[in-house]
Amino acid sequence: MLDRDGYRPNVGIILVNGRNEVFWGKRVREHSWQFPQGGIKRGESPEQAMFRELHEEVGLKPEHVRIIARTRDWLRYEVPEHWVRREWRGHYRGQKQIWFLLRMIGRDTDVDLRASDHPEFDAWRWNEYWIPLDSVIEFKRDVYRLALDELGRHLFGGGEPPRYLRQRPRGPRPRAAGAEGAPHPLGDAVPANDAPPVETAPEPDAGR
Repeated sequence: MLDRDGYRPNVGIILVNGRNEVFWGKRVREHSWQFPQGGIKRGESPEQAMFRELHEEVGLKPEHVRIIARTRDWLRYEVPEHWVRREWRGHYRGQKQIWFLLRMIGRDTDVDLRASDHPEFDAWRWNEYWIPLDSVIEFKRDVYRLALDELGRHLFGGGEPPRYLRQRPRGPRPRAAGAEGAPHPLGDAVPANDAPPVETAPEPDAGR
């Protein structure tokens, strides 16, 4: 579905563990990494879409996470024309997203990248919160920066400045579904309600 300006309503998910590291997924058969995200279906609230996408892409259920916060407004990015299917050109501009910050309260073994018939990721890792933005496809970088900055205040307050490293992700090697891990402690939760209204129209696939 598209709004009147040609943007597809969408949710993005920043999932952190007990060390405030973020879940970082590798797209199937690609060398690109990203956060979980997906479109809001007709009749869904952003929160409902977030929990559905979280299960479809990462295999986690509501009992495995706790919502810390969400962005106050939609964050938008435009998709280059050559990424858009030919039949949508002239109508589809890009994504408008509500981003959620979630605390993982389950185990790493709860992650299941094959929870749906059409998996988005074939490997995953925990990475430092200030994810290197040169690892993100260029047209999404500003939205990632805005989401990380706004939601990072709920983890670090005002004492942790943004640090976007110009290098590839560091840390342990990527893991597939079922990797062993220890439980992570609970974090303080902040209600995240009051979603903006969603306008509906047909839905394209581009710029997921």
